[in-house]
Amino acid sequence: MKLLNFGSLNIDYVYKVDHITKGGETQQSEQLETFAGGKGLNQSIAIAKAGISVYHAGLIGEDGDLLIDTCKESGIDTSFIERINGKCGHAVIQVDKNAQNCIILHKGANGRIDKEYVDKILQDFGKGDMIILQNEVNMLEYIIDRAYAKSMPIVLNPSPFNDELLNCDLTKVSVFIMNEIEGSAIANGNEKPLEILDYMMKKYPSSKVVLTLGLDGAYYCDCDKRVYQPIFETAAVDTTAAGDTFTGYFIRGLAEDYSINEVLKMAACASAITVSRKGASVSIPVLNEVEKYMNEHGIV
Repeated sequence: MKLLNFGSLNIDYVYKVDHITKGGETQQSEQLETFAGGKGLNQSIAIAKAGISVYHAGLIGEDGDLLIDTCKESGIDTSFIERINGKCGHAVIQVDKNAQNCIILHKGANGRIDKEYVDKILQDFGKGDMIILQNEVNMLEYIIDRAYAKSMPIVLNPSPFNDELLNCDLTKVSVFIMNEIEGSAIANGNEKPLEILDYMMKKYPSSKVVLTLGLDGAYYCDCDKRVYQPIFETAAVDTTAAGDTFTGYFIRGLAEDYSINEVLKMAACASAITVSRKGASVSIPVLNEVEKYMNEHGIV
């Protein structure tokens, strides 16, 4: 089985602020740092750091050297990344004194994918190969349809949630990995975690669902079982890549056929390490760090 992450590649501009800026307010930032990021790239890095080979497909602009370098340093196969004229996608991220964040995205090259590029990428993958998707690139509906036609298991992180997602045939998704905001949006406005899970199982009974709840942990459910995983507490510095880290390590568990309990514990431990560090992709731990953390904390 091969893993293909068809997703975004962003340059992240991270501003350290006292509080998240309100409408009409001007606030001086305390610090600016630049990182390679994007949900797609962050999840590929998490998968690679978790010890699994992953191919990344996506477009970068003329300013994308940082992104290619980061992929190669992280052990990601860049064979399917192409460079086009124009600017990369980028994100403006505020991180406040409580380590909470808010993010503004600009698609840039991430929004210029066409059918020809999708078909060219997917011709190298087939039945049983897993594809990982987010909603930070265009052509998502077409990518889902083509991957499904090739019998590829589809893992979808429906972030950011918008109306374009509703044009996709989500019954083709094998695994949903989402937070409570995305879950509520997909679940017709239901906000309580168990109500979201009930809705998902009724509408997508063939899918597996992972619902992350920040400080309240995470749930997994499928047609047979429901499992709750609490967080492992740590001193939070920056929560930017916590969800992407969880996704990457969860996918490792799926690929390695771990039990759901084992997968959830490892993903939660990896996320705990991530939030204790600054930055997005640079904060994601490698597998031996996660294993050491689990051993030191007696997590089995």
